[in-house]
Amino acid sequence: MQLVRQTEESARRRKNQARAAAAVITVVAIASGCAVGGESDTVEPAHGQQPLQAPPARALDSYAQRLGAAQAARVAAAKRWGLAKTPLAAPPAPAVKPRLTTRKGFEVKGQSSLPPVFTTIPTKEKVVFLTIDDGAEKDPALLRMMSDLKLPYTAFLSDYLVKEDYAYFGTMQSRGITLNNHTLNHRYLPGLSYEAQRREICGMQDVITKHYGKRPELFRPPYGNYNQDSLRAAKSCGIKAVPLWASEAFADHMEWREWDRDLHPGDIILTHFRGRADWKGTMPDMVRKVMKTVTDKGYAVARLEDYL
Repeated sequence: MQLVRQTEESARRRKNQARAAAAVITVVAIASGCAVGGESDTVEPAHGQQPLQAPPARALDSYAQRLGAAQAARVAAAKRWGLAKTPLAAPPAPAVKPRLTTRKGFEVKGQSSLPPVFTTIPTKEKVVFLTIDDGAEKDPALLRMMSDLKLPYTAFLSDYLVKEDYAYFGTMQSRGITLNNHTLNHRYLPGLSYEAQRREICGMQDVITKHYGKRPELFRPPYGNYNQDSLRAAKSCGIKAVPLWASEAFADHMEWREWDRDLHPGDIILTHFRGRADWKGTMPDMVRKVMKTVTDKGYAVARLEDYL
């Protein structure tokens, strides 16, 4: 009786192995586009259907591995730099750029022919944009941190501070950061004549072009103050847009322009190149603070220039 059971069990195993082998042969044949026992090297689509344009399984596997590796690196960098959460990845840049208009109440006379002034980029995506002003603090840790985390930002520079170390901002530019205009000497522009304002703005255009090889298209007036002459002068110097900000980040807190004290899709965040001499913390502390706020609210930091 025991011999009979063993014989039956062996037969079942052989039958299952045969079925598995047949299934493998069929899957391989389908994946390679061959009909089992057929003469054609391709599988024709059913009548009325388009041919399947899918990448090979190997390519999909490679893509998935790259995504996984990138996310693992992001998680590791977030832990290494002491972030409470891993930053969210920004969506792809829009194929069609948003139309920029001046925020209501921020217009000057003749605004329609002048660079637009705005605090938020029109988008439905849950993205915000980080911008850093002036150039006083030149912290190497900031460069390492932002590169490790793959976080984009945009710099607005003033020459009276930048000239202490042009190379620092050159390193920043080599890592994909755009360097823009914040005037030569950070003066209150509405208190200056048109010609004096033009010297401040065009002069900084020349400095950035000389040291970094690219003439800026973005300008941020010091303190966010400007008048018609400011925008006229900026336009004459080649400026196309004037981004201001919807909120401001510090090492230990956030400040808000809007009444609801919250983030909104497309908001521009301002911060400064500052350290312990001016703040209760360092620039990496500021990044940790702003990223906790941004990530907790479900936002990603995107590259400003991708939307302009």
